[in-house]
Amino acid sequence: MAENTNPPKIAKVAGPKLEGTDGKATPRKAAVAAKPAAGTPEGDRIAKVLSRAGVASRREAERMIELGEVSVNGKVITSPALNVTAQDKITVRGTLIGEPEQARLWLYYKPDGLVTSESDEKGRDTVFANLPPELPRVMSVGRLDLNSEGLLLLTNDGALKRRLELPSTGWLRKYRVRVNGNPMDPDLEPLRKGIVVDGERFQPMIVVIDRIQGANAWLTVGLREGKNREIRRAMAAINLTVNRLIRISYGPFRLNDLQPGEVEEVKGKVLRDQLGQGATVDEDAPKRTRAPRPASRTTTGKAEGAASGKRLKSGEGLKQLSDAWGEATKPRRFGTAAAKADAPTDKPRSFGTAAKKAETAAPRPAKPPAKRPTATRGATTGPKPAGGRPKRGA
Repeated sequence: MAENTNPPKIAKVAGPKLEGTDGKATPRKAAVAAKPAAGTPEGDRIAKVLSRAGVASRREAERMIELGEVSVNGKVITSPALNVTAQDKITVRGTLIGEPEQARLWLYYKPDGLVTSESDEKGRDTVFANLPPELPRVMSVGRLDLNSEGLLLLTNDGALKRRLELPSTGWLRKYRVRVNGNPMDPDLEPLRKGIVVDGERFQPMIVVIDRIQGANAWLTVGLREGKNREIRRAMAAINLTVNRLIRISYGPFRLNDLQPGEVEEVKGKVLRDQLGQGATVDEDAPKRTRAPRPASRTTTGKAEGAASGKRLKSGEGLKQLSDAWGEATKPRRFGTAAAKADAPTDKPRSFGTAAKKAETAAPRPAKPPAKRPTATRGATTGPKPAGGRPKRGA
């Protein structure tokens, strides 16, 4: 067998490229980062801008665009495939939209029997038709079924709405659920492990039995996803019928003592702490004003001098302080003596027992006029003797 006299092949190793005539190795220049495609427009999609401005949701904005109700820089557009910037002028039905509003969030107690939608094809009453009139245009974060009640988050910002609805947020949502029946803990184990209903898998739930009330039982259910009628379908799979469902919390936001139909705005500080956006602490803090303190007697003269803008002469400050001290330590009279001292002096005064009687005695009633004697009173029956009354001793 003949030997192989060919030299072995050596793999080429990439090394620095030699450039120039001096034979020295010059490192290869780093590759330049690829630039974005020249045709990529700047800005955001028109539907997103309209949603951020509080005009409508993205879907509703796209519908408005298709109907020719939106103009950009004076030109009517019919396709939502358009990016706009802050320099573009956008009008909706002839009205120029302003800057995007600050993201705000409200807690709303949705009553039973309302549909969580802008309009209903069946003519049923909706949530948005029953909101207070002073509220701006808002969107719901998620939904609650027609027969469900409790906490529903409302916001004026489409980006905040999508952020709160994302499953990646992982916020726990708690419900108070009343079911018909008296379940035991083993009956609820399929829900705690995760259950498959109609080919759809539900994530494990937190289920706690609160109390048994007659033929019903109250449960607290916690879940981190919000599929359509998830709790009702899961309970029906273990032969329990839900006859009342109240959402009591959505992440850090709680229903607390809200009553059906009431709305409460989340403070900017809470929104900023929980989501990293919203008003600052200073903007949200109550404006407190302190009542001016009453001037003390010892500083009255000094305050008067400062208010007049005049500089006190040497010795005047000490004199004012002395006067103020004398006024403060001046003996004061109270009671009857002070009242007599304060009484006007122009009233004539009388003294003695007669004066006291005159002041205290009640006025006497006037005497009736004396009756005059009538012709028959005191008249004599016989003729009057001549010569008048006889003299004594006659």
